[in-house]
Amino acid sequence: MEKNTNLSGFLLINKPSGPTSHDIIDQLRKITGIAKIGHAGTLDPFASGLLICAVGRATTKKLSVLVKLDKEYEAVFYLGAATDTYDHSGKITSRYQGRPLEPATVSQVLAEFVGAQNQIPPMFSAKKVGGHKLYDLARAGQTVERQPAAITIYNLELLNYAWPHLCLRINCSSGTYIRSLAFDLGERLGCGAYVEELQRTAIGKYNLESAVNLEQLSRDNWQRYLAQLVTRNV
Repeated sequence: MEKNTNLSGFLLINKPSGPTSHDIIDQLRKITGIAKIGHAGTLDPFASGLLICAVGRATTKKLSVLVKLDKEYEAVFYLGAATDTYDHSGKITSRYQGRPLEPATVSQVLAEFVGAQNQIPPMFSAKKVGGHKLYDLARAGQTVERQPAAITIYNLELLNYAWPHLCLRINCSSGTYIRSLAFDLGERLGCGAYVEELQRTAIGKYNLESAVNLEQLSRDNWQRYLAQLVTRNV
């Protein structure tokens, strides 16, 4: 590997649902022949959307700047149940037995989540507590106290609501957990909620429309996509 040591730049990848963000990096290493590749913000395996990947030693140094950029997501929340992972992959921990919530009620509570706030990360996350990743502790059956982090929800746009599915466009600061947002919303509504679908549509000024599918890249053409991206200011 590292045959192309003089090449560096960014690839905007449209991550599919299923593989981890690290899986995408491993595939890019095989395609490019370059070992030094990183990404600007993890997407959960079930999530899809924009993953900015830095290729080459010079470029990966800029990841700390990219990671701090604001994010945009489109999400489908399932109302009426909660899971231990705060998404559809987890075990159901509670079910709502009441009547479907009125749109006006949902809209009113959504508005309460716009603005600066403190958010507690989910147990099933890569965040470290005491040197251990939370998801490792969670898989071992442990639940530990997590310190809330300061985040900002700039906008929550209700795209569609048909009980039990709530579709949202979310503009937020870096460090925001959409799964925690779903859980907290479900708690506030009193019915429980988890993320059923999640797609990241933008990181800073970069959007999903500019991304390529991994299947489009090969050893012969990936540099062409890289060259298109390095002309942009990061």
